[in-house]
Amino acid sequence: MKKINLKLLVFVGLLFGFSQAQGQQLPSNSQRVHQDVPFVQEYAIKYYSEEVPMLDKVYADRNGTVQILSKSGLLRPHAGAFLYPGTLTPDKTYLAMKDKNIVSISTVENQFVYLDDKAVFSNAWAGSLYLQHELPSAASFAHGKDFTFLVSDGGHIHLVSKDGVSYKGKISGSPVIEITYDAATERFLLLAENKLMSFSPADKKLKTLTEGAGFTSFVVREGKNKLAIATKDGYFEWDLLSDKKVGQKQNALPWPVLTSLTEINGLLWFGSEQGAFMEKEDGKFNYYFGERWLPGDKVLHISQKNADEVLILTDKGLGKLVFMSQTLAEKAAYYEQQVRDRHIRHGFNSTLTRMEKGNFDTGRLGDSDNDGLWTSMYLGGEAFRYAVTGSEEALQNVKESLDAMERLYTINPVEGFPSRSFSRSGYIEKLADPDRWQHASDPEWDWKATTSSDEVIGHVFVFGVIAELVDNEALRQQAIGLLDQLMTHIVENDWYLIDYDGKHTTWGRWNPEYVNGFPTMVGDRKLNSSNIIAMLQTAYHFTGKEMYKKEAYKLMEKHGYLENLMRPMEGIGKAEEGSDDWAAMLSESWNHSDDEMYFLGYWGLYRYAFTDELKAQYKEAIKDHWEAERPEKDGLWNIFGALVDRENFDLEEAVWYLQEYPLDMISWTAKNSHRKDIEILEENFRRQSTSEVLPPDELAIRRHNGNRFTLEGGNGGSQEYSAGDIWLLPYWMGRYLNVISDPLIR
Repeated sequence: MKKINLKLLVFVGLLFGFSQAQGQQLPSNSQRVHQDVPFVQEYAIKYYSEEVPMLDKVYADRNGTVQILSKSGLLRPHAGAFLYPGTLTPDKTYLAMKDKNIVSISTVENQFVYLDDKAVFSNAWAGSLYLQHELPSAASFAHGKDFTFLVSDGGHIHLVSKDGVSYKGKISGSPVIEITYDAATERFLLLAENKLMSFSPADKKLKTLTEGAGFTSFVVREGKNKLAIATKDGYFEWDLLSDKKVGQKQNALPWPVLTSLTEINGLLWFGSEQGAFMEKEDGKFNYYFGERWLPGDKVLHISQKNADEVLILTDKGLGKLVFMSQTLAEKAAYYEQQVRDRHIRHGFNSTLTRMEKGNFDTGRLGDSDNDGLWTSMYLGGEAFRYAVTGSEEALQNVKESLDAMERLYTINPVEGFPSRSFSRSGYIEKLADPDRWQHASDPEWDWKATTSSDEVIGHVFVFGVIAELVDNEALRQQAIGLLDQLMTHIVENDWYLIDYDGKHTTWGRWNPEYVNGFPTMVGDRKLNSSNIIAMLQTAYHFTGKEMYKKEAYKLMEKHGYLENLMRPMEGIGKAEEGSDDWAAMLSESWNHSDDEMYFLGYWGLYRYAFTDELKAQYKEAIKDHWEAERPEKDGLWNIFGALVDRENFDLEEAVWYLQEYPLDMISWTAKNSHRKDIEILEENFRRQSTSEVLPPDELAIRRHNGNRFTLEGGNGGSQEYSAGDIWLLPYWMGRYLNVISDPLIR
């Protein structure tokens, strides 16, 4: 989880213990349970500058009022909420301020203090602070002891207080760009592009401490007697007691061209030309880049608003980061509402598409090749939720989406064949893949053909989950009936999914001739074998029809499907030279959609195994696959790991995934390949780009079938993804498996 020293009573709930578990979740025989105490969840509120004036600094006072200094005067944020951006508008609070030529702003005792061409002044303290500085071109200032200020126009410095200007000095070389005060040594520190200087008010001495190049900003480290100095190529620290450089310059940063530097609660915050970042206690960084977090890429200034908000001013507006206390259960409740508000289309779990720059009120619900798959995953999560909580709302959600799943079978003329999707007639040309759509017998509707094995394994997964866990007999029989129809179709059509035209679909093929036609290193041989055995076991478990068991054993014993599915993942790779084009195409690199199909199939493969001996073998295969997937830290794969081995799975990484997933599920563009703080790997079969996967909130939003090591992505905020399949499924499955606790009482 993100680490920031803001005021958060994370462990208060531990005093109260766990609340009483409800429903039918599995009994826990493991101590490896994540206790759902509050963690720090962050999100951004953005304020865009309509006229894009030259922005400079941002501060907040003790009342929470925010002011932004621009070349055209003072601005303040207007409106703005999470997912609803605000704007920057002129601050007209004080009549006289519009006639002031304000050139800098700061805070003293959490009150606004201004610098103009005549004086240092404030509207606080009854307006009594007004210190004339005698520098008509003043540009920067800092507060020292007892309301003494050092003012500079770049080439000169004046020390001013209630007694007037007590010192005037001249700066040689590059102009002063920033001033601060170190209370421990009781001196002002001045930064120019090429040197660091100090000025002692006591003895009125100005001296150069060190020289260099490319200095941009600096900050005194609270209680550490150190100064951090930002440059155009990283930062370094300076010992304020010995006046010596500490260690080496650090430039292994998300972006080393630094523009701003501040310290908030003991942690350094950096502004750069490519976003903002915070250095954590372990030396790694939280990176805030792109419109998920900020209106613009170039950061101008960073300051703290209060205990749980950070203000980041960019060249295109203000980003306010909010850090709040939240449990996973509270996050789930937010996501449940997100799905119901904006992502249900005819009962399907859908993506909101064609949005204008993140404005979901401009979007529409999109159709998808995988409507059945994404809905299966959401539906599975709601079934787990019902099993855990007994929620009537969850049960209603199950009913609604299961009806949508059933209509996939009834809207087309082929018995037991699931459509990809359906839509009202007359809009085919505006839907995805227009050539795949067919007219239904009902003239009001069209349906989508060419169904893939991705959808089929999703259907079988959720039909099994509902049949086992939902204590509503009508829904159980509905799910079992659909499962039986689907599997009868596949068995009777010689292990093919046969479309309306009498031909098998491109991917709906589990026939031995097709499956075993692949070389052993081609993943589809293992995948299709694993999936079809899982599907047959699930069908047998709930229908009791011997046909399914008989055919499964025939595939395993006569056609080698057990051997296929048990083949270790390390043996999967590119097809040998001379293999046919199809095998070569399927093995160009690792297919992450295959991971999704494998793991959804593992529910039925392991849970409904014909024998304990087979179950033990399946466990070995599943763990082997999970080991290969561990670097991705995918929350769902880790929760599936708990299905087969509750003592040895990455619980911490599963929780990390759930906590780090952004509340904002809009497809903002994400870029990371420019970063200097990550280790880029050479191109490889699995397309693992970095030595360590980045947190979900630093990547583009992607489903579980995406490569979590992909550094670039997104589309400028034209879509909002549903949390139904991405987040709610792993969370509620984790709750059902008792590896994530009920929320602790707060």
